[in-house]
Amino acid sequence: MSSFAHRHLLGIEHLTRDDILTLLDEAEGWAAFNRRARKQDQRLAGLTQFNIFFENSTRTLFSFEVAGKRLGAIVANFHAAGSSVQKGETLIDTALTLDAMRPDVMVIRHSETGAAAEVAAAVGCAVVNAGDGTGEHPTQALLDALTMRRRKGRIEGLKVAICGDIRHSRVAGSNMRLLPKLGAELRIVAPPALLPDDSRGLPAFTDLDEGIDGVDVVMMLRIQRERMEASVSGPLDDFHARYGLTRDRLRRAAPDAIVMHPGPMNRGVEIASDVADDRDRSAILEQVEMGVAVRMAVLDVLTRDRRD
Repeated sequence: MSSFAHRHLLGIEHLTRDDILTLLDEAEGWAAFNRRARKQDQRLAGLTQFNIFFENSTRTLFSFEVAGKRLGAIVANFHAAGSSVQKGETLIDTALTLDAMRPDVMVIRHSETGAAAEVAAAVGCAVVNAGDGTGEHPTQALLDALTMRRRKGRIEGLKVAICGDIRHSRVAGSNMRLLPKLGAELRIVAPPALLPDDSRGLPAFTDLDEGIDGVDVVMMLRIQRERMEASVSGPLDDFHARYGLTRDRLRRAAPDAIVMHPGPMNRGVEIASDVADDRDRSAILEQVEMGVAVRMAVLDVLTRDRRD
């Protein structure tokens, strides 16, 4: 395996194409490993992993925990709701307190954009960004790319539409940086109020039917209900009628197009249940599976200097 020169994984922006392919190729091996009956590797034995989550999470937190334990690490989960954060402790004070316990890697999720980078600058161990505000979610973009490559056999030249709440989505933020580096033809689709101020030069559509026409991958994003009143006028039923992915609307994509969603889904809002549950077209559960493999690859790569 080629070298990975980064101490942390904070985002996609500073990764080269080779960096990304290194992680994807490493994750392929772990994907095969995870389909065995016995899933135990000891390369992180004796190392300590802290999952520090200031936001609720199912897929990301649990998959990082599973990834660390399958690699043999000692894994501890931090939940802000039961911590000194509730007494006014700052993010950096919390990070420094936990760093004093000498972990080898911290996985950080926080509602403030840039929080993971602030922690990385303050602590002595490797830091993985598991989602920061509306910034980035790099392991999600990596697992999305791995899922596409496994389902379609390539990423180069794929036509990919990311649809939904682009403005507030850190998943979109990381995918908008990663997929073009691998040669995908990316476009974004959203109501005008949910398009980002900076589209990074990507084609932007406000009509879903037009935006997914002929694409190979339709990636739907969660519509964040707490932001609907401020960003989108009208009830959720109206939103689904205009921007929800239905089986009829999916016919506008390529005949063998796959459907993706990072979860959690709002069924009947951004995606219809019969589309989400169609295992021939939907890769949503495979994304979850690839999440463990990608996070194993990241933890392995970032802790190699600790094991030398």
